[in-house]
Amino acid sequence: MVMTEVIFVAMLVGVLGGLVRALYGLLKATSKGFEIHPWHFLITLVVSAIIGGLLGIVFNSDYRIAALAGYVGTDILENVFKGSIGKSVMIRK
Repeated sequence: MVMTEVIFVAMLVGVLGGLVRALYGLLKATSKGFEIHPWHFLITLVVSAIIGGLLGIVFNSDYRIAALAGYVGTDILENVFKGSIGKSVMIRK
């Protein structure tokens, strides 16, 4: 494969990891009874995809590592965000 193709595939796998993390967060929030705002979730999906894609490019040695980096990177960013605010951005019903 050409190097640009390898980077592109790693980016897509990282995006997939970020999107899986966002969807898992949605599932967890709905099971706990949080109200989900569609625009907030859409922004979360886009940011997760961007972070996952960037981390997929950085960790492009193996596709499994790129996917894991996308998933974990989004999770770490979410926890840092929650820690800096001191509360969750979701609203209970």
